[in-house]
Amino acid sequence: MQGTRLDTARIRAARRVIDPVFLDTPLYRCEALEPGLGCTVSIKLETANPVRSFKARGTEVVASLLAGSASRAAVCASAGNLGQALAWSGRGRGLDVTVVASRFATRAKLDRIRALGAGLELVDGDHETARERAAAIARYDGIRLVEDSLDVETCEGAATIGLELVDTAPSFDTVLIALGGGALATGVGHVMKALAPEVEVICVQPLGAPAMTHSWHRRRVVTTDSTDTIADGVAGRCPVPAVLDDLLLVADDAVLVQEASIIAGMRMLLDHAGLVVEPSAALGIAAVLEDRDRFAGRHVVTIVCGSNVDVDAYHRWVGAAPLRGA
Repeated sequence: MQGTRLDTARIRAARRVIDPVFLDTPLYRCEALEPGLGCTVSIKLETANPVRSFKARGTEVVASLLAGSASRAAVCASAGNLGQALAWSGRGRGLDVTVVASRFATRAKLDRIRALGAGLELVDGDHETARERAAAIARYDGIRLVEDSLDVETCEGAATIGLELVDTAPSFDTVLIALGGGALATGVGHVMKALAPEVEVICVQPLGAPAMTHSWHRRRVVTTDSTDTIADGVAGRCPVPAVLDDLLLVADDAVLVQEASIIAGMRMLLDHAGLVVEPSAALGIAAVLEDRDRFAGRHVVTIVCGSNVDVDAYHRWVGAAPLRGA
């Protein structure tokens, strides 16, 4: 596809450097979900791997490049999943990895980053504060700053999910993609538009963290002063202009969903698919719950993108959730 920063040939090449443990994740039709959603539903399960999210597809590409460079150190800001993924990829290649995160991030994610051997620095404030601190560390130490979504390797690693969808899925009409920084959406969206342009690409974001969705609709960067959502993995305030440019070329729509619908989606994935997922991973289901008429009769693929949850918070959420959405 002309115009985006991504390249289909590089995306295919990325599969050769990504550890196979992260590739060819399960893709299956989940009939048990369909009565409650009113459409055919297939799940692309990006939780069945050592870091329980799709992020390592991108960090594997980044780490493979760093392993051959003079500087074998990297730093990133993370709400948790990118940090785990970079720690895992870096450990396997002998890289020195530092992760900067908000001290309010999910504890289970922070504990796992430490367990994987990365240095962890916590900051007061949100993810944008962590991004600023990570950039300062990179400048001071002269090491690689890994910026999710801005670094095209993170997008092209995520885009390998799209290759697997078009290579193995039966005919489907729509792919629903969680939208945060944009690596997953621009990556998978690029492949869809290049290889399966008839598939509608719909990005889904929480109403309490709407910056990228507002930016997509207005075709310019729109920032917010704060976020208010349980979906911490997609809770950014400041979209990256280059990522928005890509998203404008590959997304057919971007929608916002309520917190109640996210929680109901998590509950449905537990009750009907046996999946414990983090809030970001339920955004696709939430979008269908809020607009059943739009998806009626369609075959929808939703990418279940992560399952790193705080157990106590998860029980509070799904224990109070209505089985069907808002």
